[in-house]
Amino acid sequence: MAERMAYFGLSVNMVAFMFYVMHRPFSSSANAVNIFLGISQASSVLGGFLADAYLGRYWTIAIFTTIYLAGLTGITLCATMSTFVPNQDQCNQLSLLLGNCEAAKQWQMIYLYGVLYLTGFGAAGIRPCVSSFGADQFDERSRDYKSHLDRFFNFFYLSVTVGAIVAFTMVVYIQKKHGWGSAFGSLAIAMGISNMVFFIGTPLYRHRLPGGSPLTRVAQVLVAAFQKRNASFSSSELVGLYEVPGRRSAIKGSGKIAHTDDFRFLDRAALQLKEDGADPSPWRLCTVTQVEEVKILLKLLPIPACTIMLNVILTEFLTLSVQQAYTLNTRMGHLKLPVTCMPVFPGLSIFLILSLYYSVFVPLSRHITGHPHGASQLQRVGIGLVVSILSVAWAGIFERYRRNYAIKHGYEAGFLTPMPNLSAYWLLIQYCLIGIAEVFCIVGLLEFLYEEAPDAMRSIGSAYAAVAGGLGCFAATILNSVIKSVTGDAKRGRPSWLSQNINTGRFDYLYWLLTVLSIINFCAFLYSAQKYKYRAKPDPGIGEQNVNKVIGKPV
Repeated sequence: MAERMAYFGLSVNMVAFMFYVMHRPFSSSANAVNIFLGISQASSVLGGFLADAYLGRYWTIAIFTTIYLAGLTGITLCATMSTFVPNQDQCNQLSLLLGNCEAAKQWQMIYLYGVLYLTGFGAAGIRPCVSSFGADQFDERSRDYKSHLDRFFNFFYLSVTVGAIVAFTMVVYIQKKHGWGSAFGSLAIAMGISNMVFFIGTPLYRHRLPGGSPLTRVAQVLVAAFQKRNASFSSSELVGLYEVPGRRSAIKGSGKIAHTDDFRFLDRAALQLKEDGADPSPWRLCTVTQVEEVKILLKLLPIPACTIMLNVILTEFLTLSVQQAYTLNTRMGHLKLPVTCMPVFPGLSIFLILSLYYSVFVPLSRHITGHPHGASQLQRVGIGLVVSILSVAWAGIFERYRRNYAIKHGYEAGFLTPMPNLSAYWLLIQYCLIGIAEVFCIVGLLEFLYEEAPDAMRSIGSAYAAVAGGLGCFAATILNSVIKSVTGDAKRGRPSWLSQNINTGRFDYLYWLLTVLSIINFCAFLYSAQKYKYRAKPDPGIGEQNVNKVIGKPV
């Protein structure tokens, strides 16, 4: 919850901080924040690798939450000490619009980028490990394991949502009332408290032993399969497919995985020939379980890849819709909400959906699908992708209306002037729809990856979801840069679709482009989901299939 609070608190407030305090253009500020979002998610591969290979999930979380806290502390210092920001004297709104405010010095921007990206890097050990570490606390031999795991992932995402809601309300309120230093400082304090609570719980945790380097095991399978690429499955030299005897696999922390017929070319890595001898090299002969690990990782790839498009939409909404809200009336009766509070509404819709999930959606969908949990994991991902298409399509329709209204009523030049007769609450439709999409898509994806990933690679499996999020952020940044260069022509005075003056730009064209791309992406998901076969689970009564321990004694 604290990490999400900091993540969303920075993603919304940092664009405004760079514009109003550091005097950077909106476009470059949005790109810098998109890079921060991308680093915080894409670096999850490193955290997942370290957790599965060497450190275990506990120590990976412990190290990277400390890095996260250090980055937040650095950002707080930047917002608190005048040394780190340019001179603010005689810098009013008109000067900002004309670009006449004193620009930040190069070393000031380097410092800000450094601590911002350090914070993003700190998420590397939190994203892939916290959900998996929480799921590790449940005993796979329990009769209610499936239902407990399903509820855990929903509760986990509910806590994530609470963090986002706090970021979009309390943190924004603190910034308005007490300034940037207090706002960013509150994020650092929240992370410090969460670290303390995490460490206090140390004696209670159940740990899964790291299984050694997953990248090494993957490399061994690829090398062994290549070396035996000419070996025949019917050769007289063939002894069989290699596996260690007994119930336990050769991989620490992992149970055995049954052989499948997928990616048959990889099976050559497990072909045991007479020439291999009694003590073969792991770079020439791998176990069936090791080969199946690689197959599973390959089979999983298309599903999180199809969620990249959803993350592109989320990233665009986080940055571009704030610019839309600046031109609209954010009053609710006598209460005027800050523009940066607007993204709280997806969080509220997520909170509502998760609260009603088991009482409304599961019983209703159970009658339709016959599935005990209402819908399978992949069905939930698909529902989320469909709702995300509706969300971005509506965003395009409303943005076209908003732009035409601004031009018609003489607001074309005043892109930071709110139009009193056009309410910002029309944005709630796209916000709430994307919130519903998140609930179904992301929660379903996290549960799917944890359940389907190999036992000793579950952090890597969870990292797939975070990497998809990171790639979505990077893709949004690249897409924005391409659109600006292709659609804008400064020599001819033609503004780009993403012009800093939103009223002369064409955000609606971008949203419709995203709608078309999302439809294509959904078709790819349907194809991948139809081909995917859920992993066959081993007998949960085999007590040795997983190597777990509580500190001091095995279970």
